[in-house]
Amino acid sequence: MIIDKSIFIQNIYYMLTYAFQVLKQKNYEKISGEKFDNIENLFASILSTGLAQQLKQGLHREYVAINDNLNTVRGKINLSETIKNKIKHKNMMNCDFDEYSENNIYNQIIKTTAYYLIANGNVDNTYKKKLKKIMLYFNSVDIIDKTTIQWKNIHFNKSNKNYNMLINICYFVLHDLLLSNESGNKKILQFTEEHMPRLYEKFVLEYFKRHFKGVLNVNSSQIEWNLAPDDNKEFLPKMQSDISIWDNNGNTLIIDTKYYTHTMTSSQYEKKTLHSNNLYQIFTYVKNKDVANTGNVSGMLLYAKTNEDIVPDEKFVMGGNKMQVKTLDLNQNFENISQQLDGVIFDYWGIRKISN
Repeated sequence: MIIDKSIFIQNIYYMLTYAFQVLKQKNYEKISGEKFDNIENLFASILSTGLAQQLKQGLHREYVAINDNLNTVRGKINLSETIKNKIKHKNMMNCDFDEYSENNIYNQIIKTTAYYLIANGNVDNTYKKKLKKIMLYFNSVDIIDKTTIQWKNIHFNKSNKNYNMLINICYFVLHDLLLSNESGNKKILQFTEEHMPRLYEKFVLEYFKRHFKGVLNVNSSQIEWNLAPDDNKEFLPKMQSDISIWDNNGNTLIIDTKYYTHTMTSSQYEKKTLHSNNLYQIFTYVKNKDVANTGNVSGMLLYAKTNEDIVPDEKFVMGGNKMQVKTLDLNQNFENISQQLDGVIFDYWGIRKISN
């Protein structure tokens, strides 16, 4: 799927700027002009730039539970441990208390990730030096075992919203390490296999949201099953579209993004065909959305281009609804990627994007 590695990695950065709006800020501008020969350098550059900015605002602090032996009472006395201290002739009280601290899970994740990148042989010394300098401000923060991180418990609010992008970058790095079979070596991140499908989906969604705001409605919406009023839908699965775009007249385009190593599949007779499950899925979305059977709901499978000889680009009319299979080439300058996406909207609505 990757032809020119530096262009592809650069496009990962551009896609990240749509997924995380903070990367559009001025202090990240220089990254867009850099060429990266591996994904580790890209992440190290983003992390060092983002952390340098975060240090100006101060590290996130929150209350964390502490247990310690103290000379004076603080918080709640742990009686059993205090008795053990007495037996050992330690005149100290064991206390449980909360402390407003920088040594919290958010900063621990960042420090753990930074030290991995510093130790990684694929990361250039330029980025390592920047990260080492920044880590001097993390002296009070612990490095943790990456396998113990409960990612589902990581939440963001007003006090730590600036950490959203930084923690997601850390997730990309640390999660890949858990998936790779390391044997003492620092393995190159398998970002393309594990995280690109979600990033690709998020990028396309945010691209249309940003550039056609106020002209078209864009979101990732749930599609209701078109059932009779008395039918029980309790056990039916949810239908969640990747991207739904519609105008004020009800004309709708449902897009399902697909990022596979192979776009086509082979039948038992070696005939190349599209993945049948993908077609069934988008057809189901469209027919349930088009409740009145007006034909004003269309569907699209938007594949990321692979190295296969066959590049799907087909249009059909199925049951009165327009369907399209289209391929987006990510191995080219981002301006061309932008033009391809703009063309999707122009083909359906004759509308050009209103903002850059």
